[in-house]
Amino acid sequence: MNKRSRFALILVVLAICFAFLWPTAKWYFLTPREDQTLALGSRERIKDYARNMAAGDVQELLTLARSGSGSTEPLPERFDGLVQAARHNYKQMGKEIPSVWTAAAVLSAFGSESDAVDTAEGLYRDGILSLKRTQERAVKLGLDLSGGMSFIIKADLAAAEAAAGENVTNSVQFRDEAMMQAMEIISDRIDRFGLSEPVVRRQGEDRIYIEIPGTADSDRINSIISGRGMLAFHLVDAEATAAFQSYYAAHPATTFDADYNLLDPSVIPEDCQVMGVYTKDVYGIDERIGFRVIKRTVALEGRHIQSAQVSRDEMGRPTVVFRLDPEGTEIFRIVTTENQGQSLAIVSDEKIKSVANIREPIPGGSVQISGFSAEEAENLQTVLRTAWLNVPLELESQQVVGASMGELAIRQGLNALLGGLGAVVVFLLFFYRGAGVNAFVAQFLNLFIMFSVLSAFNLTLTLPSIAGMILTIGMAVDANVVIFERIKEELRAGKTRRAAVAAGFDHAFWAIMDSNITTFIAAIFLSQLGTGPIKGFAVSLAIGVVSSVFTALFVSRLMFDFGTDVMKREKVSISWRISK
Repeated sequence: MNKRSRFALILVVLAICFAFLWPTAKWYFLTPREDQTLALGSRERIKDYARNMAAGDVQELLTLARSGSGSTEPLPERFDGLVQAARHNYKQMGKEIPSVWTAAAVLSAFGSESDAVDTAEGLYRDGILSLKRTQERAVKLGLDLSGGMSFIIKADLAAAEAAAGENVTNSVQFRDEAMMQAMEIISDRIDRFGLSEPVVRRQGEDRIYIEIPGTADSDRINSIISGRGMLAFHLVDAEATAAFQSYYAAHPATTFDADYNLLDPSVIPEDCQVMGVYTKDVYGIDERIGFRVIKRTVALEGRHIQSAQVSRDEMGRPTVVFRLDPEGTEIFRIVTTENQGQSLAIVSDEKIKSVANIREPIPGGSVQISGFSAEEAENLQTVLRTAWLNVPLELESQQVVGASMGELAIRQGLNALLGGLGAVVVFLLFFYRGAGVNAFVAQFLNLFIMFSVLSAFNLTLTLPSIAGMILTIGMAVDANVVIFERIKEELRAGKTRRAAVAAGFDHAFWAIMDSNITTFIAAIFLSQLGTGPIKGFAVSLAIGVVSSVFTALFVSRLMFDFGTDVMKREKVSISWRISK
């Protein structure tokens, strides 16, 4: 590869690495701590914060507008988002844009106070959710660095399989689906309980590993784990629903208690219950949009659902098609035959996820539901796929790491990393003089590339990962030492700078590749067979091996060629005893 190609390749790699590393740099170095706290909170907390701040901002604007100064003085910079929205509204209405944006001018751009609140809430929401997406793409800190709680939950898949009985046709597939259902419901409940964004992943065949950064109450975690989610179909009592909605409209403050239990159960029939209807809002969390009165008796249990997928009907409208087992097919045939014209509610985890109308009897095992948007269809498909969770869960182990321990571990790890890099740089500069500068630049770029790859693959940085990076620094020096020693041999043989550098890199190539390939293979095996700290160490080592080979063979070579061709140097500063 010629010099221009090497230079272009290095520029492309560095540009890609910068794009990968930018979320990490933005999150850890450019985002204030208070904004990080907001973004790390649950979506429920983000929703409450955005609404409260928006209402407060609009109320402040109203107060300023009513005062004498509010009609003449410009607004502070923190209202710039609302000013931009107001400017857009002025253009849409064809009104003249004010030269000075006052509180009165901004408020006049919105049709009502609620419109202004909604706009302000959207600005807060978009900003925080954008930071949350940045954090999701940044390098994560493990519990040993950030502090928090970790749990290992054991799922009794044998009991779940026994409960399913004859419905299990493929044991491996059933166990995989049961574990996915458990993980999805646990993730949803953790966020609903107002805890920080969790890490939930499967560990082995029947265990779930959970990481919750920051502080959390173990009692709340146990309540999450002990809960059980189910999906079932219930008939909707239309008359009771209409009567309840009339009663609720007349008595909005005295219908429910704080936990939304009916204060007067007599307002609905004894064989019915009131349940909220939920959909996903702009925050990605369940939002109650109304109530329905449904029969307590389950019309069809979700365990009869075998598959679910989104398709389109002959008119191109999104539909959800799910298939039932033979027992469920017969039950559903009877239910739809006897209840034509009524509605069927799909209930999951004490929430109505969807309501479908029964237009005609459905005798077959394939059921088609329509009448909603593509996004709603995708959400319903997810609900149906997690149709039945009957997996006993048991808390197997729990670990708590204090935040102060995490900060200490970060300092110690960074000190070790910088100390190792500094010692290597001193060694290179002392023994190899000017050539040591090349090696130092290569080492710096090596770390840059390693962190970029960690960020690109959304990997977690732990103390073992830092240990792998420190080991990589030492191994990367080996490649530079092999190259430099080969160049010194060529110089002793009387070759010129250009010829010695070319021969040194060519002769050292396979020696470097052989040693690093064997290390890379070992790291790959460790990453596949190991778990926890061993896997983190192996992954960082594998990444470091690849990046160190690239920087030693491409970056260092390009710097030597730059000195030869651009700076017109004829000697190589590579040893105290060689002056050529």
